[in-house]
Amino acid sequence: MRIDLSGKTAVVTGSTAGIGLATAKGLAESGAHVILNGRTQAKVDSAVDEVKRALPAAKVTGFAGDLGTAEGCDALLAAHPACDILVNNLGIYGPKDFFETPDDLWNHFFEVNILSGVRLSRGYLPGMTQKGWGRVVFVASESALNIPGDMIHYGVTKTAQLSLARGLAKRVAGSGVTVNSVLPGPTLSDGLVEMLKDEVKQSGKSVEEVAAGFVMANRPSSVIQRAATVEEVANMIVYTCSPQASATSGAALRVDGGVVDSI
Repeated sequence: MRIDLSGKTAVVTGSTAGIGLATAKGLAESGAHVILNGRTQAKVDSAVDEVKRALPAAKVTGFAGDLGTAEGCDALLAAHPACDILVNNLGIYGPKDFFETPDDLWNHFFEVNILSGVRLSRGYLPGMTQKGWGRVVFVASESALNIPGDMIHYGVTKTAQLSLARGLAKRVAGSGVTVNSVLPGPTLSDGLVEMLKDEVKQSGKSVEEVAAGFVMANRPSSVIQRAATVEEVANMIVYTCSPQASATSGAALRVDGGVVDSI
């Protein structure tokens, strides 16, 4: 299967590292012009350079702005008013006991994890439906289905993303535009690598080995019994953005390594 996105413009939010950056590379490799996003110009410039080093012919443009705010979303829409593909990858996470999670933290997670996707979908979907082609993907998490007891606020926002994507798929039904969610499981992203770095140093094991131990300790239902790579998750996202995925809409597509114990 050869995915050809030549002539398409893709916006990938939160794409200076991790799954977002891997997705930006995958879309660029498929021929899309990618709008890459991060909060600071320095991180955006570094990510753009990384994509271009890996793919010298890539068409990639950087946009620095905090899309967890209405102002940041408005600025992106003003700078790039149309796209064919929107990957709502921006997200934050972090453990916090429910009884110690104040309203302002709930609101912050809601703004970043949910409202960023709401605002950008509201801005970009009308143009997609007018053209009769488009792709919107929400990068959720297996935590949407497997709510973590130490991150209830995070899990709730991820469940909300599934509802949002399903509802939007119905709203644009029959238009040629698809809306889906992708649910990664434990993934060897920059955040996990940083969290495990002390154990890697102390144990003398590779980061992959330590990550596998972390997965089995915290997600023992994993079928692959390891962390996924960011590229493995990005592969699903890129496929979901492709012309080949035209009959998939309103779906929650798991790349969780089998963590969710459901048929």
